[in-house]
Amino acid sequence: MDWIEASVSTTTQAADAVSEALIRAGAKGSQIIDRADIPQAEAGPGYGELYSQALRDSLPADVQVKAWFASPEHLLLARSAISQLAGILGTAAGRLELRSRQVRDEDWAENWKRYFKPLRVGRRLVVRPVWETYDRQPHDLVIDMDPGMAFGTGTHETTRLCMEMIEAHFAGGSALDIGTGSGILAIALARLGADQVLAVDLDPVAVKAARENIARNGLAQRIQVRQGDLTGGISGQQFNLVCANILADVILSLAPDVRPLLAAGGRFLASGIIRERARDVEDALTGLGFSLLDQRQEGEWVALLFGVADA
Repeated sequence: MDWIEASVSTTTQAADAVSEALIRAGAKGSQIIDRADIPQAEAGPGYGELYSQALRDSLPADVQVKAWFASPEHLLLARSAISQLAGILGTAAGRLELRSRQVRDEDWAENWKRYFKPLRVGRRLVVRPVWETYDRQPHDLVIDMDPGMAFGTGTHETTRLCMEMIEAHFAGGSALDIGTGSGILAIALARLGADQVLAVDLDPVAVKAARENIARNGLAQRIQVRQGDLTGGISGQQFNLVCANILADVILSLAPDVRPLLAAGGRFLASGIIRERARDVEDALTGLGFSLLDQRQEGEWVALLFGVADA
């Protein structure tokens, strides 16, 4: 299938707003390419250099937001949406120049590989693209990934926040990953001690990518992937940790269904929340009987960890 790839030049501050505008216009996926998202090389005992300055220098000076559309009509809607956004954000959004080209499915998938390099997240987790070599350190927990067209490489703030929270707070047991995407969080959970993980996603492309990545990491016996809508169809099971790296409004809608899924002492990790909505999510979940245990922020994104008194 042919797609129309749109690329918009913008700024770090406006990138998420541009991405959301393109998705609302009908994009089937989006990608933000920003030097600020490439971690500085880490050096120290056992760490080594995970990102070279050459990689950062190879990225465009402007932030680029790419999105993929199935029809020219959707591209017209995207142009209109970007024009409206320019009027709202003004110079803070940068040039907001939109360019487009025809691409095939295979080209879309290959775009990830240009910017996806080995990445350390937290103290022990390392995400390694399957096409990259990495000098593994003795304490490393390596996640081999080929995300294809599914969300989840570890480079986005929301994914990193989740992985850091899991490493800091998860003590093992069972886990549910809602909106698993590429399966990266499910794999991280297994690497960090989960004996059983249920990973759910509505998108069949994501389900396929997750299953392939899980098999690639030798974890098919511990991680079950299921195509489904949020918590629908999950009954009679309880988990030590439920993860949802989605969006604030989706988290608010599924929160009442999460409580019955938590085992005694269970935790609910909610991410994908823009900073402006963090209080809304906290207040709503507190009203449902959850209590905030930890909150972390990176850039404009926030992750919240909740417990409940009777879970």
